[in-house]
Amino acid sequence: MNVVDSPLGAATTLAELAEDPHARLALLRAKEPVSWIPEMGGWLVTRRDLALNVMRDAETFTVDDPRFSTAQVVGPSMLSLDGDRHARHREPFAAPFRPRAAHDGFAAFIEKETDRLITELEPAGAGELRRAFAGPLAVAVVTEALGLIGTTSETVLAWYDSIVQSVSDITAGLEAGPAGVAAYAQLRAAVEATVADRNTASLLVSAAGRLTVPEVASNAAVLMFGGIETTEAMITNALLHLLRHPDQLALVRADTALLDGAIEESLRLEPGAAVVDRYATRDTVLGPAIIRRGDLVTVSLTGANRDPAVFPDPDRFDVRRENARLQLAFAHGPHYCLAAHLARLETRIALQHVLERLPALRLDPDHPTSPHGLVFRKPPTLHVRWDRAT
Repeated sequence: MNVVDSPLGAATTLAELAEDPHARLALLRAKEPVSWIPEMGGWLVTRRDLALNVMRDAETFTVDDPRFSTAQVVGPSMLSLDGDRHARHREPFAAPFRPRAAHDGFAAFIEKETDRLITELEPAGAGELRRAFAGPLAVAVVTEALGLIGTTSETVLAWYDSIVQSVSDITAGLEAGPAGVAAYAQLRAAVEATVADRNTASLLVSAAGRLTVPEVASNAAVLMFGGIETTEAMITNALLHLLRHPDQLALVRADTALLDGAIEESLRLEPGAAVVDRYATRDTVLGPAIIRRGDLVTVSLTGANRDPAVFPDPDRFDVRRENARLQLAFAHGPHYCLAAHLARLETRIALQHVLERLPALRLDPDHPTSPHGLVFRKPPTLHVRWDRAT
């Protein structure tokens, strides 16, 4: 297959992929699993086996390209480098995010922050859980993990909003505004101050023993970016899936061990990061397509996660699905999400406490919502109601 052999891709719009992509992705996966999308200016990979091939083969499909959107805003980091340079940037940050370390280091903080946020919400009997709960929790955990001195969760959230907007603009082919650059400059200054204060015990100070301060700052931005954006989406999407499916919610309430399955299944159906970008380093063949050196190759994690060859009845939300952990929401290969264990821990604690403390939790029928986004997918809002204590 080459560019002219992608009629379905030619008819695919970015608006459709941002609004409700699943029917289009299913069609592409079945007919054009590696499809040229003119509006993207690149290939879209929707079949799971081919998605794995791309993410595993960093020598052929690299992130290390001047077009990589995040690097244009924050500079080179573990997210935008491959090979030995990638390992050098990633390894200084890895230890706190390993399974046991993540639990021991963060569980108590997550529990406390979760309960604080729910206590603020509880008396109202109604609220919007994305920006009043999931987002603030994700910001607080990232702020705690980075150990930035002289900053608050509100400051970190403002930086994050500006940086995400710039990255999203670049990804959509637009010119990024100045806010992202300004926010990153402020983050970098905070990193420099933290590293300079040798009395501070933090992940950033530890990493500065092996990386330069600008390198620490760029990776801090990536951790902030991923830790807030995708974890906020994990919590919000999982709540939405459970509340949309009362039968599945009832199963989870009856057996809290199923909560982990619910989280994996939600990640499968709506990964917070819908796509990952790679760039071909050489001419190659991928499935039915001939890829040319320099071509953009975008993996649709959303499409791969609903591949019926792996997930029977792929559009169904099933908290007891036996192979839900084969989902690719955290990517795969050398760029597998560094903080996946922490994100799972945070989401599990958040969901468990919300379901325990907000009786008869349900969607607010006056504010319908659905996941939205081309690159990052979550509902713009999640309005809910619950029964107030009498």
